Amino acid sequence: MKLQFKQIVIVLFTGFLFSCSAENPTDPTIPPSVITPPTPAIPTPTNPTSNTLNYLALGDSYTIGQSVCETCRFPEQLKSSLKSFYSNSNFSLKVIATTGWTTSNLISAINSQKPDSNYDLVTLLIGVNNQYQGKDFSLYEKEFPELVLKAITLAKGDKKNVIVVSIPDYAYTPFAKNLSQSQKEKITKEIEQYNAFAENYCKANDLVFVGITDITRQGLNNPNLVASDGLHPSQSAYMLFVERILPQAKVALQD
Repeated sequence: MKLQFKQIVIVLFTGFLFSCSAENPTDPTIPPSVITPPTPAIPTPTNPTSNTLNYLALGDSYTIGQSVCETCRFPEQLKSSLKSFYSNSNFSLKVIATTGWTTSNLISAINSQKPDSNYDLVTLLIGVNNQYQGKDFSLYEKEFPELVLKAITLAKGDKKNVIVVSIPDYAYTPFAKNLSQSQKEKITKEIEQYNAFAENYCKANDLVFVGITDITRQGLNNPNLVASDGLHPSQSAYMLFVERILPQAKVALQD
């Protein structure tokens, strides 16, 4: 009798285990429960917030594009590149620059023209004529920061919209080819002094500084980088400038 009772208990217990395994299948061919994926992060916008974008280029002969066509100068090439990237936006470009201008000349021109402070992007490339005309370096130390502050004001008061571009080195052009080695070294050394001051100032004040000087130092090895006057950058050189400036310009316009 006891044996029969044990057999009954075993049968009942086995049936209970079977029913549990049927309610919780482990067959790998049965798909698991569907899990709702997390909401993806919102990507960084690729278009500026405004449909009309205003760009102001401040400088000297390197900005006005001495000895190259109007559309060949770097501000025009930069505007064209930005237009192709932001096809739904309208671009306006104003250039305040003249061949031979020093920092003093540029400050005077800005003060007299009184441009509106509504620019989404401002580039500043100035200083070569301070060096070329033999101005005391202290003048640049005083006036470069003034120009940067003016640029920030014109860029809606936002320093993220300002891009400072380094000064080209004309010691590596046919214009300077007949100068003595010591004269060419002096030009390069002084240009480096100007650029170092500008770059350090930008770093200290969290401003964007784009170096293009090394491009211009290829002028003797690559004549295509020099304009027909033998002194200024060519359209091809300005194209290389824009390749370096463009990524920073995109960032400025997206903020």
